[in-house]
Amino acid sequence: MAKAKKRPKGKEAGKKSKRGFHPIRWLRRWLMRAVLGMVAFVLCLVVLFSVVNPPTTHTIWSEKRRLGDVDREWVPIEDVAPVMARAIVAAEDANYCTHWGFDVAAIRAAIEGGRKRGGSTLSQQVVKNVFLWQERSWLRKALETLLTPAVEAVWSKKRILEVYMNVAEMDEGVFGVEAGSRKYFSVGPDELSARQASLLAAVLPNPKGRSAANPSKTLAKRAERIRDGAATIRADGRSACFED
Repeated sequence: MAKAKKRPKGKEAGKKSKRGFHPIRWLRRWLMRAVLGMVAFVLCLVVLFSVVNPPTTHTIWSEKRRLGDVDREWVPIEDVAPVMARAIVAAEDANYCTHWGFDVAAIRAAIEGGRKRGGSTLSQQVVKNVFLWQERSWLRKALETLLTPAVEAVWSKKRILEVYMNVAEMDEGVFGVEAGSRKYFSVGPDELSARQASLLAAVLPNPKGRSAANPSKTLAKRAERIRDGAATIRADGRSACFED
């Protein structure tokens, strides 16, 4: 004769009765999966873009949508005058070869000096330009801080600088040193002189409000400082990480 099944008692019965669909728990689980999926997708892009050129960026896409078209042509770093690469580093991140993505001294100086800009390295700017967006927000800064070490770990310093030179805005609707050098000086990026390179680097980070072809006195002085800085980082070895 089969024995009758015992009915669950006490806490065991309570646990079984509570099992079922829980919307909050379900939503939390799927949000976590979505976040992890997004992180995995971006990390895959980081690896991909270490060897494949980014086809566009949020800024380039939005400007093309606003203007109807943009001027941009990718150029390998080997086809850019070395003085141009040094000028950009001198203008934007003089310690580029000595840090791992964050220049702590520059960040501290920017905070202490009350500057709104000045602490971001070239690596951080590449992350912002290629993977994120331009508008300031705590979310964007947090994502930038998380992604920068990943880019530094996977990309070479030479690759980071190459990507920066090809996605940086040089004028309204003009992106990259190839388009910028032809727009301002009617020469290819491999033909830029030290003066032209320093003027082109000087328009950053306000390319829509500055002109390398018709520089103001302030911009001309900034270009002179960049030119001197480019010579300095070559002399003291701070350009070694991106020059063969």
